[in-house]
Amino acid sequence: MKRVSIFLFMILILAGCATAYQRKSLTGGYSETRLGENIFQISFKGNGYTSRERASDFSLLRSAEVALENEFRYFVIVDSERHTDIGAYTTPSTSHTTGNAYSYGNYTSGAARTTTYGGQTYYFSKPETSNTILCFKKKPDINGIIYDAEFVANSIKTKYGIGKSK
Repeated sequence: MKRVSIFLFMILILAGCATAYQRKSLTGGYSETRLGENIFQISFKGNGYTSRERASDFSLLRSAEVALENEFRYFVIVDSERHTDIGAYTTPSTSHTTGNAYSYGNYTSGAARTTTYGGQTYYFSKPETSNTILCFKKKPDINGIIYDAEFVANSIKTKYGIGKSK
């Protein structure tokens, strides 16, 4: 039981930071799927320490990067989904009892004290975002929000300090 608790504690420690901007892994990250010549679906999944804003920003950042990597300058979000998985973790509980016994003649009395540790429940949420984007080489003449991929990428990278040496 103790080994299981230590293992779970180590996993929580390793996953204890907000999801980094990275390809999808055990602790979250982004992925993309090409749906057509200029259509892509971008997903970002955070962990229990990732805010909804961060997940949304990283999905938008990856959308901009995918557009630029495929030689497009502009993109439009044609579909967007937001979802949050809610979960809970309860720590194991243990009890420890100590006692004393006193004897006087034919009489014995005693006292005992039990202390219980653990059993706390922690709630967490894991945000997920998904954008389906339509990309363009030239700025399209359409109604709606048209994103400049280079501007968006630079803006979000600056906000989170991505790409800067430490």
